[in-house]
Amino acid sequence: MKVTIRMVGDIYEAYVPKKDLEEKVVAMDNGRIWGGIVTLSNGWKFQMPDLPADTRLPITVDARKLSDED
Repeated sequence: MKVTIRMVGDIYEAYVPKKDLEEKVVAMDNGRIWGGIVTLSNGWKFQMPDLPADTRLPITVDARKLSDED
């Protein structure tokens, strides 16, 4: 699923165009936005691609939405 990641102040935000959904990133399982699982404020979880820490934002990436049981 396409997800656009951007920074607003010191907070990451994710926009999912297919659902017209914009939410804050509230948790990152490895302490960084790339290469792990992020949780949005609505509870959705995405497996993010492994990109360099200095990747310029905003950027649209293909992320895998995890099922609600994950």
